[in-house]
Amino acid sequence: MNHPQPELDDAVRRLRSGRLVAFPTETVYGLGALALNGEAVARVFAAKGRPASNPLIVHVLDEAMARRVTGAWPMAARRLASAFWPGPLTLVLPAGAGVPSAVTAGGPGVAVRSPDHPLALALFRAVGEPLVGPSANRSGAVSPTLASHVREAFDPGEVLVLDGGACRVGLESTVLSLMDPARPVILRPGMIGAAAIAEVLGIAVGEGEGTDGHAGSPGRLGPHYRPSAPVHLVETLSALDEAMVSSTGACVVLTPPGLPVAVEPPHEAIVMPSDASAYAARLYAALREADAAQPTWILVCRPPASGQRPEETAIWQAVHERLTRASTP
Repeated sequence: MNHPQPELDDAVRRLRSGRLVAFPTETVYGLGALALNGEAVARVFAAKGRPASNPLIVHVLDEAMARRVTGAWPMAARRLASAFWPGPLTLVLPAGAGVPSAVTAGGPGVAVRSPDHPLALALFRAVGEPLVGPSANRSGAVSPTLASHVREAFDPGEVLVLDGGACRVGLESTVLSLMDPARPVILRPGMIGAAAIAEVLGIAVGEGEGTDGHAGSPGRLGPHYRPSAPVHLVETLSALDEAMVSSTGACVVLTPPGLPVAVEPPHEAIVMPSDASAYAARLYAALREADAAQPTWILVCRPPASGQRPEETAIWQAVHERLTRASTP
């Protein structure tokens, strides 16, 4: 998508003056600020209402820019960047000396990635600096996959929004810790799964907690991705029927993948795609549409936990993680 040069120039001026610019990526829209400017980073936390304990991902043009914010760049990082960048894989590596502690939430590692979106890469190239880029929403809310979602959250005087269209991936990146390159660990699941990473590295890839005692990755502390209306996951169609019958008000249903479900008023249904990638890309927008109806409950029919191929399984696992964090216990 071509973007007007004057708006891109305005974005660069704003960033260089320490202000905020929202930019599109293939995953979700990011709230951008100069990563090496402590005051600019503080504005990101303030605008989002983000806890200081939640680290930020630094977005870069390429490996050369990534090396400017990292204290080490092992062979594992080189191989993974070559295989997956630009793309939805974030690498956690020892932080460079110039990285503000707020970016890493006081931890020893910095998270870096190069997003696969032409407008984002054009912005990085033009500003010539790495940018932090957490999801461009209020902390804990549903992530934005359209520019309009960002404009709903922030005043235009506070955040300039670059419109790059709908995010084609729609879920946040996989976050992989390489703090110990011999023991890579996925801290946050995403479109790129353990099997794909292991194939590149030639060693096993763990999943779960990191080894440095810090969060290491955003999205791991407390509830995330939550609409205003409570979200309830249902396992079966009979459980869905029971939930609607027992509800004191209208519900919006996100159907099982590719399966229309007949609901009676005042309830509504949003039919979710059957394909794993399409489901992931649709999920956040669907949650926002459901929330706009101001229902008593958003009822989500839990999708499958795995697919026929490893890449499908990775996507469904990421979807499950997001839905679990979005749901009300």
